[in-house]
Amino acid sequence: MSRQVVRSSKFRHVFGQPAKADQCYEDVRVSQTTWDSGFCAVNPKFVALICEASGGGAFLVLPLGKTGRVDKNAPTVCGHTAPVLDIAWCPHNDNVIASGSEDCTVMVWEIPDGGLVLPLREPVVTLEGHTKRVGIVAWHTTAQNVLL
Repeated sequence: MSRQVVRSSKFRHVFGQPAKADQCYEDVRVSQTTWDSGFCAVNPKFVALICEASGGGAFLVLPLGKTGRVDKNAPTVCGHTAPVLDIAWCPHNDNVIASGSEDCTVMVWEIPDGGLVLPLREPVVTLEGHTKRVGIVAWHTTAQNVLL
């Protein structure tokens, strides 16, 4: 006589639920450019998503509290002349984000507290001098205003 043994697990009766429609972002045109980094970055105030843009690279910055359908004409952060490959929020300032692109530049941007109302075209600083495209952007975790 064989007995069926049930594995005991504290997660046996745990099930996931999909998020409600009013807690999601819809109609976001995510970039098709593939690279080793992610296409989004999040901090306590904003979510940033690399999106498709003609004539250069751009990314969206959306406040976390404003969910729902994203307007196709939503203001973007656009200043690169080639597709954006990576974005990273500053760990010391929730309004500062850096972006790296195929145009061999890194740009540091300051996002207003309420989010973008108009497209942002002028970075705080442009870091030039890379000989190859910038695929990974990372901030130093303890030193302020230092990019790796």
